[in-house]
Amino acid sequence: MNRDSQRFAFASITTLFFAWGFITSLIDPLVAAVKGIFTLTDFEAQFAASPALADRLAEQERAVALLQGAGDEVDAPAGLRARVEAQRPARPARAPRRLAVAGLAAAAVAAAVVGVSVVAGSGSHGARFQVALGSTPLAPGASGEAALTKTSSGWRIHLDAAGLPRLANGRFYEAWLRNSGGALVPIGTFNEGRDVTLWAGVSPASFTVLTVTRERADGNQASSGEKVLAGPVRTR
Repeated sequence: MNRDSQRFAFASITTLFFAWGFITSLIDPLVAAVKGIFTLTDFEAQFAASPALADRLAEQERAVALLQGAGDEVDAPAGLRARVEAQRPARPARAPRRLAVAGLAAAAVAAAVVGVSVVAGSGSHGARFQVALGSTPLAPGASGEAALTKTSSGWRIHLDAAGLPRLANGRFYEAWLRNSGGALVPIGTFNEGRDVTLWAGVSPASFTVLTVTRERADGNQASSGEKVLAGPVRTR
């Protein structure tokens, strides 16, 4: 496994770890939110978040109903019954517990989708292309290679060329990416070909030829056409 693959695997595992941690951390704030929205007590909100506990609560409610039914058979004095009814507080309407549980499940699913999207999106970073650069009649002894790597800022291009003399005093080399229609996009300038870092804002999947030309600081931004290196872009 190369270093780039190891980095991608580490980034994926780290992202999934934090995604599932985020889902777990949602439980407490969601319980508080459900409690406020559906006027549940702490006890009822915890039961709403757990189907198993909700079943136990339903069993207890059935037991209470049976006890109330048994109490209804006892004929209490009319005065006592009237006082009890007058002192009994009105209980606000409650949303069904199933709605609270459904809300919690929907939030967890949404968080999981976000985590998977982050991991899937990170896979596009690190895409790589390479170029084997050949000489031209203007620099018959020159050669080189370039590696193009996708980053969040654009395409980072590492160029290493041999056989190119150093240019100075207003003269320099300039690298370009060219598409099938002949459009040229400048990707950076340099004086020597060793260990050069360039940047491109266009994809090498569309701009499939890399060239290096000799230029002069004469105010003309167009290519001089004096190519010293050229090569096709290929996937790794």
